[in-house]
Amino acid sequence: MYQVIARKYRPQAFDELISQEHVKTTLENAITQGRIAHGYIFSGQRGTGKTTVARIFARCLNCEQGPTPTPCGKCASCLEIASGSSMDVIEIDAASNRGINEMRELRESVRFRPARDRYKVFIVDEAHQITSEAFNALLKTLEEPPEWVVFILCTTESHKIPSTIVSRCQQFSFRSVDFAELVKRMEWIMQQEGITADADAVAVLARAGEGSVRDSLSALDQAIACCGNKLDAAEVRALLGMFSLESLGRVTSALAENDSQKMFAVVAELEANGRSLQHFARELARHFRNLVVVKITGGETRLVAASEAEQQKLAEAGAPFSEEDLTRYLQLSLDLFRDLQSSLQPRLHLEMGLLRMVQAGHLLPIEEALANFNSGSSGAGTAPAPRGAPPKAAPVVASPVAAPRTQAAAVSPLEGGDLRSRLHAALLAAKLTHVADALEHSEVAESPGELLFTTPKMYQLYLKQAEFEAAAKRIAGRPVRVTIKVGDPVRSATPPAAPAPTREDEATTRALAHPEVKRFQEIFPDAQVRTVRNLKDT
Repeated sequence: MYQVIARKYRPQAFDELISQEHVKTTLENAITQGRIAHGYIFSGQRGTGKTTVARIFARCLNCEQGPTPTPCGKCASCLEIASGSSMDVIEIDAASNRGINEMRELRESVRFRPARDRYKVFIVDEAHQITSEAFNALLKTLEEPPEWVVFILCTTESHKIPSTIVSRCQQFSFRSVDFAELVKRMEWIMQQEGITADADAVAVLARAGEGSVRDSLSALDQAIACCGNKLDAAEVRALLGMFSLESLGRVTSALAENDSQKMFAVVAELEANGRSLQHFARELARHFRNLVVVKITGGETRLVAASEAEQQKLAEAGAPFSEEDLTRYLQLSLDLFRDLQSSLQPRLHLEMGLLRMVQAGHLLPIEEALANFNSGSSGAGTAPAPRGAPPKAAPVVASPVAAPRTQAAAVSPLEGGDLRSRLHAALLAAKLTHVADALEHSEVAESPGELLFTTPKMYQLYLKQAEFEAAAKRIAGRPVRVTIKVGDPVRSATPPAAPAPTREDEATTRALAHPEVKRFQEIFPDAQVRTVRNLKDT
């Protein structure tokens, strides 16, 4: 009967393991020094060797030549543990044996000595699924088991194991398998199986596991079943639903050329071929992450799961962009992938997300905008930043610039008489008579981001109604905050005489007349001067 590759080439000794050197070295030393603990927790992502190491450790403890870090693999104990038929090495699937009754049975089994071997080893897989009550039933046994018992709890979610259990065990965190080591292991397995494949095909299979040896070997099994003994990278990608650098490179090419039409063509092709748009967005985010890493490292790096040829292509694709550009595109692609998870119209979201990337390329860093300002450039050729797009180096925002060296540039609130009249008429038209009457007895002050209404206490409830706030924002014609303040409005029939010019007014006039301030207002037409301060007075 056929045995899948992941099981056929499962390591049977510590020297066959790839990665996890910290786990292997510690366990080998513990066996050599006779410092064998009664409880262990093996945690880490799927397919990194937790259960495999637990079985190897059990063989080391129960080998006829042991305890030894190098089991013989030939004695009855080693053979039975390898086949899963040993009476003294009990493997428990906690996903289906998670209740208190199962743990009570395990606790009773602990009391009996091994049937033949030196240790009775309990390997509990998916241990995080054990219920709290079941863990409590196991607590005392796990703390003070008989001298012949060893517990090994394997889990992918160690944070779900109670701290009372963790404190009674030694914990080992299994790491994702290094890409280069995984490629090397798969090439050896292919050689044993008589399979030929180019470097790109092996890289695709190794990358499919995302650090999991078992997942990558399962993908290899699937590829062999589909393609036979000769694997081609393009066929393997199509089988696994992955995207090539060329298909992802069409997005970066469109960004480099500032071509929105190409973005629509990319989405149309994905739809026509029945490809998953969510999966494409995920791969696109991974692609931009790789571009950022290659750009920063400046050459071949182990931080990117790609072959040497693929990393060279990544470097070429990222060459037209700065590090800040790629970082911004990465953030936009991550946002796009997140939105697509719950989108009822994924094509629309993907198209809009890709267009936002093109538009984000129009952003200028604040340093460049200020350089244009200082050199006298009007900046008319720059487009406004798309709303919500992350900055290139820093967002281009309207901010006051010191005019003369002794001054710094703001605008005091304006009396909103015209706005007040239009709002009053709108309230009457909406038949909100009482609210309109409250407005008649109130005073309004208007500033760029706020409408402040000062009203007597008896009228405040009318102005705090949602209809009034909606009407005020509609009449203002822009996003503003509506604030209601209780107080006595100061109103007079005749407008007060204009105050005599002050030193502050003179400073404001000089600041606004300065050529550099005028130039700044030309570059940023929506900017507003909010305050003027004489730096000599500070």
